[in-house]
Order: sequence, then C-alpha cells, then structure tokens
Amino acid sequence: MATLAELRQQFKAGKQTLIDDFLAARPTQAGALTLLRRLARHVDDTLRGLWVQAEQNGMPAGACLAAVGGYGRGELYPHSDVDVLVLLPDGVEAHVPGAVKTAIEGFITSCWDVGLEIGSSVRTLGECLSESQGDVTVQTALLEARPLAGDAKLFKLMARRFMQAMDAKAFFRAKTLEMLQRHTKFDDTPYALEPNCKESPGGLRDLQMLIWIARAAGLGKTWKALSARGLITPFESRQLQRNEGQLRLIRARLHAIAGRREDRLVFDLQTAVAQSFGFKSTVAQRASEVLMRRYYWAAKAVTQLHQILLLNLEEQINGSQQNLLREIEGQPDFLDRGRMLEVASDDLYQRDPHAILRTFLIYQQTPGIKGFSARTLRALYNARGLMDTAWRRDPVNRATFMTMLRAPEGQTHAFRLMNQTSVLGRYLWVFRAIVGQMQHDLFHVYTVDQHILMVLRNVRRFFVPEHAHEYPFCSQLASQWAQPELLYIAALFHDVAKGRGGDHSELGATEVRRFCRQHGMNAADTAMCVFLVEHHLTMSRVAQKEDLSDPDVIAAFAAKVGDVRHLTALYLLTVADIRGTSPKVWNAWKGKLLEDLYRITLRALGGAKINVDAEIEARKQEARQDLALHSQLPGTEEPLWKKLALSYFARHDGAELAWHARSLWRHVESPVPVVRARPSPIGEGLQVLVYAPDQPDLFARICGYFDGAGFSILDAKVHTTRDGYALDTFQVIRPEADVHHRDLVPLVEQKLSIALQADGPLPEPRRGRLSRRVKSFPYSPRISLRPDERATAWLLTISTSDRAGLLYAIARVLARHGINLQLAKISTLGERVEDTFLLDGPALQQNKAQLQIESELLDAVSLPA
Repeated sequence: MATLAELRQQFKAGKQTLIDDFLAARPTQAGALTLLRRLARHVDDTLRGLWVQAEQNGMPAGACLAAVGGYGRGELYPHSDVDVLVLLPDGVEAHVPGAVKTAIEGFITSCWDVGLEIGSSVRTLGECLSESQGDVTVQTALLEARPLAGDAKLFKLMARRFMQAMDAKAFFRAKTLEMLQRHTKFDDTPYALEPNCKESPGGLRDLQMLIWIARAAGLGKTWKALSARGLITPFESRQLQRNEGQLRLIRARLHAIAGRREDRLVFDLQTAVAQSFGFKSTVAQRASEVLMRRYYWAAKAVTQLHQILLLNLEEQINGSQQNLLREIEGQPDFLDRGRMLEVASDDLYQRDPHAILRTFLIYQQTPGIKGFSARTLRALYNARGLMDTAWRRDPVNRATFMTMLRAPEGQTHAFRLMNQTSVLGRYLWVFRAIVGQMQHDLFHVYTVDQHILMVLRNVRRFFVPEHAHEYPFCSQLASQWAQPELLYIAALFHDVAKGRGGDHSELGATEVRRFCRQHGMNAADTAMCVFLVEHHLTMSRVAQKEDLSDPDVIAAFAAKVGDVRHLTALYLLTVADIRGTSPKVWNAWKGKLLEDLYRITLRALGGAKINVDAEIEARKQEARQDLALHSQLPGTEEPLWKKLALSYFARHDGAELAWHARSLWRHVESPVPVVRARPSPIGEGLQVLVYAPDQPDLFARICGYFDGAGFSILDAKVHTTRDGYALDTFQVIRPEADVHHRDLVPLVEQKLSIALQADGPLPEPRRGRLSRRVKSFPYSPRISLRPDERATAWLLTISTSDRAGLLYAIARVLARHGINLQLAKISTLGERVEDTFLLDGPALQQNKAQLQIESELLDAVSLPA
C-alpha cells in the first residue's frame, strides 16, 4: 500500500500533468470539459485510496463517502475545493471521542496531507435529512451528490429520502432570493470590469441554479432533458450548452494560469489568460479586450436564456401560467400577463417581422408593463435570424425606431431591453460591433455599449422634471430644447466607432450621417447630429485644458460651435458623456469649468465682443461690493491690486478677488508665507490661497505638502506680483477625507505655512501604491512642450497614468530648472491624468535645456519599474 508521501507525489504529479496538457493544447470547450472530468476522476481515485486506509484504521462499517457540490457533478476546476460528505448510519456517534472520531479525523487530515483542498462535512443519515430541510445550501450540495466509496446502500437510502422530502416550490423561492442577493453583490451587471465568471450575473452559477431547480422539481438534469420537457427549445438548449462551454473554458484557463482558486477575471490576469487563448494585441485593441468581449457576449447570452428558462420553471413549479391575461387596447398581437408583455402567438415575428420593434414601442408606451414574459423573450431570441439587412432597411421599421426615439414616455428602459435581447445591435448594425467591448484606457469603467446607454440615460434625465434637482442648469436648458431625439441620436452614436482604430469621433460622424439620411431626417437636424458626434470631446478639452480667461480661446471655441443652439446641445451632451464614463470622473470642479465655458461663449455668441478691460472693471466692481458687504473699508483692495497684472484679474471672478483682498490687505509686505483656506465655493473640497515671497521651488513645496496630506489638486492659478511675491490659488479635494472639508481649514493653514518655511532640498515624492488597473494596463506617458500661439509663454501638456505624488514630481523638475508656472489645469480622467501648464523661463529658450527638461519629465511621470 502506498504511503501518504507517495500518494501526495502521485496526486500532485498527475494533477500538474493534466493542467500542463490542457494549457499546451488548443483552447476548446471540449478540452476544458475533458480536463474537469479527468481532474474529478483523479481526485476520485486518490480519495478511494485514502478511504481504504481509513476503513483499516477504524472507520465504522456501513459508512459512506460521497462527493457533493460542484465536485458531485463529476467536474472539478484546477483549484476548486473538493467537497465531500462522510455519511454515517444512524446511531454512530461521530463527535464522541473514540475510534470512530479518530478514524474520521485521520481520514480528513490525510486528505489535506496529500494536497487535497477539501471541504468536508460529517453527518448521520438523520442529521443529513434534518439539516437539509432548514438549510438551502445543504439541500443544494446534496442535489448533486454521488457515492465514491463505502456503503452504497446507505447513500441510495439518503438520496431517496432526500428527494421525497424536497419541496420544489420552497427550493425555487430560496434559490431565486439567493440569486437576487448574489446579483446585487456583483452590481447586478454581467459587464463588471473584473467579473466573477462563476458568481456574477450571466456567470456559471446562474446556469447551475437552473439545473438545481429543475432537478429539485424532477424536471431533468441536463439541457437536453429540459428541452425534451418543452421548457426550452432544442435551439436554446444548444445555445445554453455552447455559452456554458465558453464560460467553463475561460474559468478553467483562469485557474490554470493563476495557479490558485481565482474566479475573477482580474486585471492582473486578463492579459495572460487572453494570450493563453492565442489573442494578440493590435493598434485598435488589446488582447485582454478581445478576451473580455468574448466573455461579455457569453454572459449576455446566458442572461437572456436564464431569464427565459427561469420564467418557464416558475410557471411549471408554481403554476403561475394561470396569471390573468389582459388584452392591450389597440394591440391584438400582444397581451398583458401579470404586468409582463406577452406575444399572443409564438410565430408572431415570423408572420410579421415589423412586430419586433413594435414590441419595444408598446413596452415604452403602455403604463404598468415592467418587462417581457418568457414567451416574448423566447420569440425574440428565436427571431434573430429575421433581423437581416432587408429588415434593417424596411421603411416601417425605420419609422418605428424614430417613433421610439421621439416617445415622450422615455427611452432608457426600452433601449436597455433592446440591448439585452440583442435587438438593438441587430437593428443598428454598427452598434453590434461595440457590444461587450471593454476599454482598458484607465478612463471608462463600462463596456462601450453600456457607456453609450448610460449617456443616453443621462441625457434623458435632463428632460424629466423629477430629476431637475440633480443638474438644475442642464434641466433648465433642456426644458427649452424642442427636439430631444437629436441628443438621443448623438448619444447613441458618439462612441459607436470605438475600437476600430483612427479617430472615433470622425468615424462616428460618418455613421450618424448615414443613419440620419436613412431615417429621412432633414439637412439641419442631420448637421446637428453630425456636429455633436464629431465634436463630443471638444468642449471638455477646451474647458479642462485651455485658459478660459484668454479671449482668443473663447473666440475660437465660439467660432467652432457657431450658434447658441449648437452650444447648448454640445454642453448637454458633454455633461452626460463625462458623467457616463465612471462614477469617479465627474466632480463639481469639472461642472464649474464646463458651465463657465458655456456662459462665456454664450456672451461671445450674443455678439458682445470680449472686452477684457470692461470685463475686468466689472469684476473689480463686484469685488468692491463684496468687500463692503463684509464691512471692509473702501480702498481695502488697493494695496494688493496695485501690485498685480491684468492677467490676475482676468483669471479670478469678483468673489475670489474680494476674498484675496480681505485675506491679504494687512500682509502685502509679509516676509513669511500667508496661507488662507475656505470651503470651496463650488461646494466640494477646499480653496487655498498662498501668498509668499517668490522662490523657484515654491510651487513644488506647495504640491509636496498637498501630496503628503492626501489632497488632490484640481486646479492651480499662479501669479507673481510686481515686487516679487507669489499669489497662488488652489482648488483641492481629499477624496478619502473622514472629516468635513470645513474642519480641515485650520489644519491646512497651519501645516502648509510650516512646510513653506522649511529649508533644505525638496523631499522625494512619496511612492503610493499603484492601482492594479494601472499596473495591468499602463498608459504610455506623452509629453508636449511648445510655444503658445502668441509665443510669449510655453505650453506643457502631460498625459500619463495617475498615481500619488505625480504633480509634485512634475513640479520638482520645473523647480530644478528655474521654470515659472503661470497656470496649471489639472484633469483627472479615472486613473489617467491630462495636465496642462503655462510656463516661462530662460531655460525654455535653449534647445539643449528643453530636451533635458522633457527627458526628466518623462522619467518623473513614468511608472516605477
């Protein structure tokens, strides 16, 4: 008989051989299933050998060893737990010290000793049956139990009594509630950035749940059996099998590549798993994006089929097919079955393909309908072959689609349901190409199709009075806009050309022009849609990267938008787009920049030539009124204002000018730094004022303090007085602040003052931990240093992955070369930054020094090795 050490070596070597052969072979669904079954058999053989030894060491006669859970199915992933049940006859005391307890403990210990990651339970027959009645987890595990060794009669008795006691209705209810809880845990979407291919919606657990429910109700154990019972069609059975095989293959390779139990497609592993499939990165797409698209398509199909079969199982088990059917007025082809829309006949779409889009229009327009019945979902799923080129070009379908876009009842839910049922991608063929397409650009956190539908939803909410409190200015503008469908079309097409390579804005403009022409839109409406898609990134770029106090910047932007109507539409789409990329990207500061750009451009479009002198005088007057309201004496502002150039007044509004004057009128000659802070007027973070004798490394020291204190800088306006003082204003936020920002004011004022008076060299930037996403999908840094349009200053733009200490690292390089900073526009896009700086300094006039600065900046912003 083999020793434990020999068994361990045999088990480990055999398992590794199976995994190595699997990874070396071409990835196929059949290969994955073969691996899972061979691994299960390999574990079976090992456990049987250990059980024989246990029987010789006091295991009671009549005991049985059974495989339960996933292992009970006879399938085992490379690093999954091995769940077993030691089943004992009634009357055997497993927990009382003695030979039986010692034998069981010895058996379980030996399992671990040979390298089995075992999950074990020890129960008598009575305990097994009683515990399964009160615990759905135990019930689920026993549903797939199979005997491995020991007394087979005891196992058969347990299995028979277990099924006799099974309450299919109670089990269905418990598993449905468990599914809802699990889906909520995983954000109720199959499109997560790092989906769990076992537990996420659309994952393997959703498929296993259906089989468990069917087994509990005695309806079948396989997809073919369910098809034979009429619960699914043969076609649906094949689709379930195919998509289950796809998910099984991905999970098996994920385990094998990770070398551990890992069911999440985490960033760290996506590229390696993709490469194991033979996917290669191209200019347009990373290998990981190809893998994730394949996963999302499978998960989407599982979600559709799961919904159909679950509704059918519910009807079969609970008898809910008796739900009251109600006719829908004026729609003889459709019925209301318990608030679910149902086709009146299974062959409706074959007889009348126009009814496919009409289904969604009725869903849109009929109050009280909350979804589709299983019959409708099945009919749509089986009608996919009908949605061909001729169907897309049909004038009736095109008219229906435009009616949907114009429907006052709303588009969000209807279009999401169209995407879930694959109808949207089959009607808009160009949309189909971006379904399930992940963007590993450190900016978007949704697949392209989900992002587009999120933007559509955001635009729609601007037109709904109940949501006016969210973005009042946007809602105010939307209330005056007569054709919301133009914005909806722009939302649908703005990113539809992602992943092709080339400029997706230009390619998207071509696609939306074609759509408008095909759908009979007039020239003016077509031009508006084309403009919005082509320029959907323009407004955010200008607002976040350019100097809005520069009349030339505003004049150029005004010329591009042309009129107030185009400006308003672009503003609404831009706000909706930024908000639809990631919950982290939008903030109040971005909102203020966009609104400021809108209002300034609005004045320019109104024919008012931007008169800088008049604008500055108006701001000064506003500041003087503010000072009077704060009981300041007339002339309080003069000591400070007479030291500053026009650019200072152009970059600050009246309220900021007044705050600066109130804070500094007694300190204009201060030899030590003056720091003042207040809760930001934009309602988020702090506004910090620094006034100090200028020195080359001042900006770097300020950045160093904010970096060390955990603040992110959103904006910096830097000025130098005529007598050599720096006056800098910062918008900062501490995202993880555990106290209100108001409470941080005294701390910032005290600590920053101390930091600015410190002597010695600048400390090294702190090296915070990089996010896994940044490490897995690094963004190659790009630096551009060129003269501005007037050739009076230099424009530095930096795009790179975000990380702690980044701005401070940049500031240190600039300080080292004696470069003065006039303006900093900090733009954080998820985990990517695109910062713009306006600079001057003698070093920038020399080509050699310029190259040195660019080289050092690249080193500073590159990710650590």
